[in-house]
Amino acid sequence: MQDNKFNINDDDFIIGKGFNVDEPEQKGKKKRGKRKAKNGNSVVKNVIWIACIIIVSVGLGVTCIYAGADYLGLGFGRGEVVQMDVPMGSSTVAIAEKLEESGAVKMPMLFRVYSKLKGYESDYKYGLYTFNTEAGYEEIAYMLMNDGAKAESVKVTIPEGTGINDYTKNVNGEDVVVKGIATILEEKGVCSKSDFLYALNEVAFDTDLLKNCNVGKTYYSLEGYLFPDTYDFYAYDSAECAQMVVERMIAQTENKITDDMYKRAEEMGYTMNEILTMASIIQMEAGQSTDEMANVAAVFYNRLDSDDFGTLGSSPTCYYGESFRNDDGRYDTYKATGLPPGPLCSPGLDAIKAALYPAEKDGYYYFVTDSEGNFYYHKTMAEQNATIAKLQQGGNWIYEYFD
Repeated sequence: MQDNKFNINDDDFIIGKGFNVDEPEQKGKKKRGKRKAKNGNSVVKNVIWIACIIIVSVGLGVTCIYAGADYLGLGFGRGEVVQMDVPMGSSTVAIAEKLEESGAVKMPMLFRVYSKLKGYESDYKYGLYTFNTEAGYEEIAYMLMNDGAKAESVKVTIPEGTGINDYTKNVNGEDVVVKGIATILEEKGVCSKSDFLYALNEVAFDTDLLKNCNVGKTYYSLEGYLFPDTYDFYAYDSAECAQMVVERMIAQTENKITDDMYKRAEEMGYTMNEILTMASIIQMEAGQSTDEMANVAAVFYNRLDSDDFGTLGSSPTCYYGESFRNDDGRYDTYKATGLPPGPLCSPGLDAIKAALYPAEKDGYYYFVTDSEGNFYYHKTMAEQNATIAKLQQGGNWIYEYFD
């Protein structure tokens, strides 16, 4: 028996027959759209790559030109005559950095590579060099290998309390000459007095420390700013050595004076110039008696803060001015009120600290010393005179007087 429901002709049911199916065509269109998008992205990427290549090429070109100019010593503000100090044992890295500081080399890494490739590294010598910044790498290398060690170093000690000039004080009827920095340097063969004094005027007063200098109101703007210490200087007797001496002594002072010291000076209501001025007076009064410096400082601050005392009355300030022609007495604290316009010598670190942190000695306005270096502090002039009388009787008093 046949069931008509399942009696189907071959043409009655064929997949897709009589239907219009657009999906394959739509997919094809989408693929073509993506292909176009991909083509557009490819163009953008190509443009970016080309731009990057151009930028890198230009950068490399500029770098090559800059490196070539540096190698040959051309352009970029060159043409100055400079001095360079290469200490004994300096590495090529240190030498390259000094060349950069002097303006002779703009690419220190390139100079180091050049030195290594040439095998010059171990042949560079220490010494004092004077050269034009237009020198190329080959000329600089030749100089470093052949012109070094032309200046032997010498150890120079600048004692605490030394001024720039010599000064003379009369102690118990005898003249005592205290040598200044200029004389010490000349005697050691480092430089002449005239070259040293000239170098003092060539300094740019633009650092945090040197901005404190009382330029125009002091006899030497850098008095007190040259730190007393033991140095190794080149004994070349030249203007170049004088310049390096000044730079190193200023740098040493800048290293010693900390941010906390500036802050403390500000808290006290004083400039660093005034602190160094007070420190110089303390140094000249106390000498090597570092334990007494804070007490000496207290006496002078008490005088400054008192309405009963118009002057500091410090003996060393009298003979400092006498080392200058046509001195007008601006440093003489028996005549001028308040602090002098600037330091009278190079104070040591102990004196600077004493100026910043004086002892607590309320009411003390006088002190006197004996021949053995003992200090006696008093509140009244009567007490001061009584102590002096006792010291005189025992032949123990040191008396300084001036013309």
